[in-house]
Amino acid sequence: MLQKVNSNKPLRWQRSKYSLFQRQIDIFTAAGKLLFYTWWDNKVAPRDAGRRDRRARWLVATLIDLGPTFIKIGQALSTRADLLPLEYVKALATLQDRVPEFSSEEAIAAIESELGHSLHALYRDFDPFPIAAASLGQVHKARLHTGEEAIVKVQRPGLEQLFALDFKVLYDLVQLANRFFPWARKYELKEIYREFIGFLSQEIDYLIEGKNADRFRENFEGNSQVLVPKIYWRYTTKRILTMEYLPGTKIDDRHAIEAMGLDVCEINRLGISCYLKQLLLDGFFQADPHPGNMAVTPDGRLIFYDFGMMAELKPLAKDRMIRTFFAVLKKDTDAVLKALIEMGLIVPVSDMRPVRRLLNFLLENFTEKPIDVKAFGEIRSEIYSMFQQQPFRLPAQMTFIIKSLTTLDGIARTLDPQYNLRACMQPFVKSITLERGKVGAISELAQQTRHFIKERFQKPSAAEVLLTRLEKRLESGELQLQVRSIESDRALNRLNLSVKSLIYACLSGFTFLAGAVLLLGPYGSGAIVAFAISAIAFLLLLRSLLRLAIKEKLDRLAQ
Repeated sequence: MLQKVNSNKPLRWQRSKYSLFQRQIDIFTAAGKLLFYTWWDNKVAPRDAGRRDRRARWLVATLIDLGPTFIKIGQALSTRADLLPLEYVKALATLQDRVPEFSSEEAIAAIESELGHSLHALYRDFDPFPIAAASLGQVHKARLHTGEEAIVKVQRPGLEQLFALDFKVLYDLVQLANRFFPWARKYELKEIYREFIGFLSQEIDYLIEGKNADRFRENFEGNSQVLVPKIYWRYTTKRILTMEYLPGTKIDDRHAIEAMGLDVCEINRLGISCYLKQLLLDGFFQADPHPGNMAVTPDGRLIFYDFGMMAELKPLAKDRMIRTFFAVLKKDTDAVLKALIEMGLIVPVSDMRPVRRLLNFLLENFTEKPIDVKAFGEIRSEIYSMFQQQPFRLPAQMTFIIKSLTTLDGIARTLDPQYNLRACMQPFVKSITLERGKVGAISELAQQTRHFIKERFQKPSAAEVLLTRLEKRLESGELQLQVRSIESDRALNRLNLSVKSLIYACLSGFTFLAGAVLLLGPYGSGAIVAFAISAIAFLLLLRSLLRLAIKEKLDRLAQ
């Protein structure tokens, strides 16, 4: 649940009349400002943390002003420390807790309109002051006439109409990005857009959320350590959701959890085991597991809230996830690489050695201890090579799986900065019995578990593993003698770009002068052609200079 926020300031998206043109102006203006600010800050003060902090606070205020769709985008970006500076990640994380509420009069009117009765006929007690405000609605505490304590989730007024406008504008943005930025195409923005609007369209239908909660509760029916609130269907519609009141302490509140006498390591193990079950066994998982959606009871049980944003894995994708999971446990670099290629996360390139070495480095160094950014200096040449080849991509569905896993990893590190991923996985592995005769993912999971346990007891020596890998690489022709100066390659690449830039500059200047001369004489049409060629050459020059600047920045990073 999200904390209550008081805000009397009227926001742009709360206008009673809001045209598509006005919405386009607001969104495109905000996007343009963000691009300009990030470019300016990188040029003027790239190391000024205070300036980035101010920009990040501006971004949070802008997203809140733009409304629920962009609050959701900000929440997704708050888990991507790999894409954004730390100041932005910290500021965007406040979107999980700082969302303005709407008036209790509007909430009560919506409840009575949707359920067809007066408020007192529906609930014995109803608190008009919301206890939480989320991006799509707000939550009020109530008591049913049967005596049960409940919470009532009320959707924000005018949400569907606002989403319809936002979806059109976002589609235009995706089209522009694919048309004018070739590098954006590899991210499959259209597919991510379709997945995103699909999730949001489901999330604003509380009937779907209620059914998701029932299905989620059934999946954990035999697990006494997991609590899922019951749905009171008599008081639930598409825009109103009434569910059981289950209070708890936010899962990332380490001090409060320790004050209750609970072991944070045990909470981590329980949380990770729950998500592994969702992904690998059920194939039905919570796609938005931010700290506001999970809580801990005083006796150490885990409570899950908010089932509007759920995702389902197809059987084939689930089998691949299972194989990847056990390949990570076994630290089998080749198996992990093969699985990532099958899932579409990695595109095979001419030289896969940098990717393989990075994966091996991650498996050997960080599956049993926290990530140390400084350690990546050992493989900086491989990282540089991957920047050049760009072998990584992110299919649409994997965006939400990775978002869930990175969010969960962030929560685990908040509770225990030294947490051990492999140790947290072990209870889940032990819980998988040697099941035979089952079909589907459970059969695959049981088979992989047997192989893993067998390998643990019959683990070959380091020398045998090394010889086996050497033999495979010799057979595949991967192992070959290469003598290469990385610094020379970088210098040649920069020189090549510099020469291209010089050629474009000369061509642009020469044709511009030629056009000016032709314009003075009776050759107007020739002047127009010359100016057109000059403009094209100038655009190519700008593109070449931009690539050169990026190349120089990457070279400095690698050094």
